Amino acid sequence: MLEKPLKVPELLVPAGSLEKLKVAVDYGADAIYLAGLKFGLRAAADNFTETELDEGIRYAHEREVKVYLVLNGFLHDKDLSELPDFLKYIEKIGVDAVIVSDLGVIETVKNHSNLEIHLSTQASCLNAQSAKFWKNFGVTRIVVGREVSLSEVKDIKAKVDIEIEMFIHGSMCMAYSGNCTISNYTQGRDSNRGGCAHSCRFQYSLEQNDQKLSSFFMSSKDLNGLSLIEEFSKAGVDSVKVEGRMKSHLYAGTVAKVYSEALNEFKNTGKLEAQRISFWQNELKKFTHREYAEVNLIEKAGADTVYFERENENNYGMLGRVLEVKDEYFVMQVRHAFEVGHSLEILPFKGSPIKLDIQNMSSLTNEPIERTKPSTLVKIPLPRERVVEANYLIRGFK
Repeated sequence: MLEKPLKVPELLVPAGSLEKLKVAVDYGADAIYLAGLKFGLRAAADNFTETELDEGIRYAHEREVKVYLVLNGFLHDKDLSELPDFLKYIEKIGVDAVIVSDLGVIETVKNHSNLEIHLSTQASCLNAQSAKFWKNFGVTRIVVGREVSLSEVKDIKAKVDIEIEMFIHGSMCMAYSGNCTISNYTQGRDSNRGGCAHSCRFQYSLEQNDQKLSSFFMSSKDLNGLSLIEEFSKAGVDSVKVEGRMKSHLYAGTVAKVYSEALNEFKNTGKLEAQRISFWQNELKKFTHREYAEVNLIEKAGADTVYFERENENNYGMLGRVLEVKDEYFVMQVRHAFEVGHSLEILPFKGSPIKLDIQNMSSLTNEPIERTKPSTLVKIPLPRERVVEANYLIRGFK
């Protein structure tokens, strides 16, 4: 009896801006999800103008990367009246699918375009009967609710012939599938129409038995399913999704690189060695994050997945990127200041980080520099043993 072919999910990475899209694509994403200026749930992200959408889609498609556009806000009639023209535009420029949560939006998409429709996690699809309903309504992929476990996804796939997308990494919401209205009441910002203020991350004062306590009791630990890639494969998951359109360039590049390498290694060998998982997990700590947990992937989230601390920015972060490479030096675009004597790491698109001790550097006019300034360009001697390419990210202690 022939063995069932190994299923390796697509890697879907967020892009909150055109520059982040290019970073995610360069570092190994199979697909990107993004938003225009309207109709999504992340109004605070940079998002994409129509010109940027056009450029971003061309950049991705030239590298065989798909682009999905989110239309996952809960829209009113006025919003729906503006949607058809936008649908015609994004279909024309080649968007591969739209991610939708609202029945009215789905009907509008079907009536005014031939775009493929993916169901947003906001729609809270948690079972096979729900998946059948959405399939009959024209949806080709379900982004399951974040409350669903891998074993439940396996059951859905066995009963319904439909693509399944599932979150594997990123911030988690304490509300059911993100359907929260706290920001509406505390900030006057509609959580389900792009205005979420992340009120669950705030510190609150509690009174209990005449005692006053301060706590971050509604904040969740971050999701990290790296070590469960084999389980995602066995469950039949078609796409693993990374949360974080509002997060940094370093975040986009690092998660794309780590999960791409892990998925490719799993594809080639059918397993992931503990030593490699440990290395990748360490890489995932090199940007700002909360404590990691597997949340609902294996067992239901409980008290042990609450994050009772304020998120502290990691001092290890992006210092800049390689702008141009010459024979003996590269030009670096500086984001955060550093000085001679510091150790940096250049993050290649593939392979291990390149360690670089800064012994000297200069301005573009060859004036020696002891300490850099943000938003400037500096020349740094090339490391002898490794190749450096334009657009590599550079990280280190800020």
